[in-house]
Amino acid sequence: MRLENKVAIVTGGGSGIGQAIAILFAKEGAKVVAAGRRIEALQSTVAEIVRQRRISLGLKKSGGEALAVTADVSSFSSIQNLIQKTLEKFGRIDILVNNAGIYLAGDAVSTTEEDWDKVLAIDAKGTFLCSKAALPSMIKQGKGKIVNTASIAGWIGFEESIAYCAAKGAVVNMTREMALDFGPKNINVNAIAPGVVETDMTQSFLQDENAKKSFLDKIPIGRIGKPLDIAYAALYLASDESDFVTGETLIVDGGWTAR
Repeated sequence: MRLENKVAIVTGGGSGIGQAIAILFAKEGAKVVAAGRRIEALQSTVAEIVRQRRISLGLKKSGGEALAVTADVSSFSSIQNLIQKTLEKFGRIDILVNNAGIYLAGDAVSTTEEDWDKVLAIDAKGTFLCSKAALPSMIKQGKGKIVNTASIAGWIGFEESIAYCAAKGAVVNMTREMALDFGPKNINVNAIAPGVVETDMTQSFLQDENAKKSFLDKIPIGRIGKPLDIAYAALYLASDESDFVTGETLIVDGGWTAR
């Protein structure tokens, strides 16, 4: 298994891409801490990990240990509590997936200051705070992997998405900067830039057939992405297979940005 005996924190681990990453990491042998605001959703992720572990027992050696921790990624004290609980339970942190994020629509005129602050606090500041809190343990261990969920909206422009584009663009460049600082300490920092993926965040768009067709017209692969498409990319970046990869943003968009 590709993550055997590794300890991974996945923020936004209660649904969508984060849940898919947490479950896949557990299948690959990791001990997973699913973090987020909604304890019921996090417990659902943990329950699925435990269920799959029971199925696999007796068939092959398996990981599957998991913990649900409520956390607000925009609050450093909350993140410190997440790190403490992870270390108390598992003793180390090998992988951090900064996946928590929100989207609020609006352009430079219609977006309120409150909405701007909310998106930047979770999508950009949250990536910084979680990394800040997890890095000391990784430095002490002499190895670590950080995987940031960006977006193609941080790579190209999207109409009516000024706060989201700004936040995800910050994540892309934050990834490069942290890679420079912590590469010498054997810590890899990379990002994934998903395209349009079927999640709670995109549900309202995808229910509109005209909007969905507009998206599909831009995707050479001809389908909307699934959370597992992103989870497999995260698995590569979290595994030892990517030890010589850092500061990169892996675009997983079905070819949208190839145009």
